[in-house]
Amino acid sequence: MAVIGYIRVSSNKQTVQHQHYEIQQFANQNNIIVDKWVEETITSRKPLNKRKLGQVLDELNDGDILIAAEISRLGRSLLEVMRILETCLNKNCRVWTLKENYRLGNDIQSKVMAFAFGLSAEIERNLISQRTKASLDSIRATGKKLGRPFSAQSKKLKLSRNTKRIKNWLNSGMTHYRIAKMMNVTPTTVSNFINRMGW
Repeated sequence: MAVIGYIRVSSNKQTVQHQHYEIQQFANQNNIIVDKWVEETITSRKPLNKRKLGQVLDELNDGDILIAAEISRLGRSLLEVMRILETCLNKNCRVWTLKENYRLGNDIQSKVMAFAFGLSAEIERNLISQRTKASLDSIRATGKKLGRPFSAQSKKLKLSRNTKRIKNWLNSGMTHYRIAKMMNVTPTTVSNFINRMGW
């Protein structure tokens, strides 16, 4: 029997340390030794055969235990979570999740719990998505612009609107730095603009 600690984050901005700590604390409190750690930075939307978890599932043996900080680390859709659990249960392996405190084995109660949680998690994600969309629609309705604030693009427009003036300044020998000060932008912005204009 092997105990596998599975950790997944969806982007490089997230770290695996927190999940690793939670699983290790759980193992210490229950006198369990984690035989293998599997960590990956990948979205759960990727198919299982593109994820390390897919290989883990292929290599599971009778009696193995797969531990994750929460069931959403395994998959984001109901069908995927159910497929993963089915694979584990068919191999007589257990899936333990810390957040939900689930101890899923090859019994009907575990299957019902897994189905119910997977369904509720998918519903919650859909509700969050709908609330986010409604919130953005509400903001748009007030006339506010979404996206990045007034920045690089606006500076380019400012320079474009003053093309003739900038050209005259250049012809008079004014430096890029001085033009940048006059236009309240960076020297790099001015240089890029001038290069783009081919002057």
